[in-house]
Amino acid sequence: MEIYLDKRAVKQIRLSATDAVEEGDTETLREDILEASTDEQIEEIERRIDSGDFYDFLTEIMDEWSGDDVDELFELLEAHLAEAGVDIKYATAEVDEEDEEEEADDDDDEDEDDDLGTVEEEEDEDI
Repeated sequence: MEIYLDKRAVKQIRLSATDAVEEGDTETLREDILEASTDEQIEEIERRIDSGDFYDFLTEIMDEWSGDDVDELFELLEAHLAEAGVDIKYATAEVDEEDEEEEADDDDDEDEDDDLGTVEEEEDEDI
């Protein structure tokens, strides 16, 4: 089984992990990790893990985590999920760049439309 985390989910988990490092509270972090997964993914993970409860599974990971390094948390998540037969995949930078390019192209198209409208208005005034 594979779980795909998009750029937004990874960013949210990283922010929560950073807050957890600073404040020492992992409750919000656990909730954000839960929210990054669909109900179907959580159910499948719960079938594969010994405890049968994803929240308890996350608690075990949080207890093992030193609380100092965000990357260590991701490594622990990957390792523990891999033991359960679940691979985590992340949105690649290449895909993100393509999305940004498409957004930039859309913005350029809007600018061109605005320019065309201005030209047409000027012609109407001359007539």
